[in-house]
Amino acid sequence: MSDSKTGAAGGGAIYALGIFGALVWFWQQADTFGEYVLAIVQGLFWPAWMVYEVFEALVR
Repeated sequence: MSDSKTGAAGGGAIYALGIFGALVWFWQQADTFGEYVLAIVQGLFWPAWMVYEVFEALVR
């Protein structure tokens, strides 16, 4: 029997790397406290937005 949850774990790891990379990128661009707060928000939501845009492009 194969475990059907193993593929999802790999995808989750890739998604986590995307979040981490986005956090690092936006954090490096920030200069003020407000920009650091925005960098955290952008880092968490940017990968989800990119996945949404890719799926939207595939449907077109």
